[in-house]
Amino acid sequence: MKKKQKAVYGVIGLGRFGEALAVKLAESGQEVIAVDQDENKIKKIRQYTEYAFVIEDLSRETLQEIGIQNCDVVIICIGEKMDVSILTTMSVIEMGVPRVISKAFSQEQGTVLKKLGAEVVYPEKDMALRLGKRLLSSNFLDYISLCNSVEIRQIQVPDELIGKTVEETQLRRRFKLNIIAIERDRETNIEITPEYCFMPGDILVVIGNIDNIDKFETDME
Repeated sequence: MKKKQKAVYGVIGLGRFGEALAVKLAESGQEVIAVDQDENKIKKIRQYTEYAFVIEDLSRETLQEIGIQNCDVVIICIGEKMDVSILTTMSVIEMGVPRVISKAFSQEQGTVLKKLGAEVVYPEKDMALRLGKRLLSSNFLDYISLCNSVEIRQIQVPDELIGKTVEETQLRRRFKLNIIAIERDRETNIEITPEYCFMPGDILVVIGNIDNIDKFETDME
């Protein structure tokens, strides 16, 4: 069996978001090219990757000189400077990088970045949504947002379900939700049978429409 080749990631902008992302990728054994205009930030990140560059000018030519075009994925983490973010995103896409992800602070900025062909993330918005969901639901733990208003959400098993089997709860019929995993004692069970009986401490991992998951959580409280 061939050994899977490591992906090469480019992280442009080493604010709190960019630095945390670059460190996480490097610690996971991935090859990371890190870019920022602040020399101190670059010195700090060099303990994680040798490919760290101080760059004042984020022009296409400068980015090509450090090899950004050789990345499999480039994440542009300079959302607060909208003009720089858009121009840098455009340059990286034009270089032919297969996957470009750009950080945005506003819906308007995100719309422009999407039209250029980038995937868009809203770190502050996502953090606010997570906090809001956690405050509004006593059972909410975490979620992953997918396309078309679909989420994968972790939910502490509601008291009402404890002692009942998957078949008895009829989550698919009642709420149009599918249980894709149950986590318990740091173990994840993905082979869920209709006979499985919910126990205290279970964490349900469900997938479904956001409104249906919200209704499930509300009805179970």
